[in-house]
Amino acid sequence: MFIFELIELQIYKGYHIFMNTTQPHNLPEPFTLTDSIKTEIGTVYFYGNFVVVEMNEGVNVSFKTGFSILLKGLSILGGKPCIYIANRIHSYSVTPTDYKYLNKVPSLKGVAIVNHLESTAANTQLEASFCKKPFEVFNSLEEAFQWGEKTLKSSMR
Repeated sequence: MFIFELIELQIYKGYHIFMNTTQPHNLPEPFTLTDSIKTEIGTVYFYGNFVVVEMNEGVNVSFKTGFSILLKGLSILGGKPCIYIANRIHSYSVTPTDYKYLNKVPSLKGVAIVNHLESTAANTQLEASFCKKPFEVFNSLEEAFQWGEKTLKSSMR
């Protein structure tokens, strides 16, 4: 479990907006936490062009449950090209057919899944079949960020 301190800045339409005082994921430079939001279904961390999502135990992630998070995230990113990283530290379900909505987000350049649980590997492969963006699975956040950097660079060409 990550230990970190957050200062709550404001509550906006059910979202708690936080500013970090330490780095929750211990990532190397240049990855600096710039924003985060905490909702009923999980926490979203913004590291420049990278979005790290950690869903809560037992939730179901679908277009319906995640749409407001998607809108808030796109607002924070301001149209910048980005990489979505699902840091799966908890067990939860995903509606894989809802990747069709992420496929339509032009600024999303890739999806990385960091599996910490063996039980999620088979589901991740199913999700990959519905995602039309570059999609990779990793064992660590560092690997996902390295892949994301390369994917962002190649999308700019």
